[in-house]
Amino acid sequence: MSYQNILSESSNGITTITINRPKKLNALNRETIKELHDAFAEADQSADTKVIILTGSGEKAFVAGADISEFANFSVAEGGKLAAKGQELLFDFVENLSTPVIAAVNGFALGGGLELAMACHFRVASTNAKMGLPEVSLGVIPGYGGTQRLPQLVGKGRAMEMVMTAGMIESNQALEYGLVNHVTSLEELIPLAEKLAGKIMRNSSVAIAEAIRAINANYKDGVDGYKAEIEAFGNCFGTEDFKEGTTAFLEKRKADFPGK
Repeated sequence: MSYQNILSESSNGITTITINRPKKLNALNRETIKELHDAFAEADQSADTKVIILTGSGEKAFVAGADISEFANFSVAEGGKLAAKGQELLFDFVENLSTPVIAAVNGFALGGGLELAMACHFRVASTNAKMGLPEVSLGVIPGYGGTQRLPQLVGKGRAMEMVMTAGMIESNQALEYGLVNHVTSLEELIPLAEKLAGKIMRNSSVAIAEAIRAINANYKDGVDGYKAEIEAFGNCFGTEDFKEGTTAFLEKRKADFPGK
């Protein structure tokens, strides 16, 4: 599939999606959000893709935010529709993908950029990364899940401070907060993400998909996460991966998971 604002490349079980609007610091506009949805959907449906890495082009920005020029004159109704559509099409979609998604945060991840990184299953960052939700400085609040996912990751008090001050934190502070899992140099960022992807790919993709659903269930209103875990656990017993994994363990050999 051909894209105008992103790049998507697949190799050795990894699909790397790169937001490619360097002149706009990779800011998200409606077209880019739609292209990202299509690229994630394509990768998720591919039997050859075991892990997805998301990053931004260049050295300055992962995603510097949303393209403000697109919505500066929106009405109340239009603003609500913008948030609802974006969450459905991209942010919630990424969070609930069956394929693991690693955000490789290079440079600025602000506003919608940080919200997109937080929608990924986990994050690694370069030492030059800076993260924040500056929306209140524009007279609006985070609208792509930021007020929900940030407290889940860093705690209510820290999230309140980050949102209300509209400030940025650097990568080491993000690591201390638990917002990112690892920090490394810019040069080693993608190699680190690929190394983590390699560790993931050694395991059952079917079990990982069930684990993602079970973990996410804990954060959904009206859903009992423990029941979701029990159901997901039971589902694993009907898979070829379970048979291969347990057989390999008993035979003291490395498992060769079929992904079924």
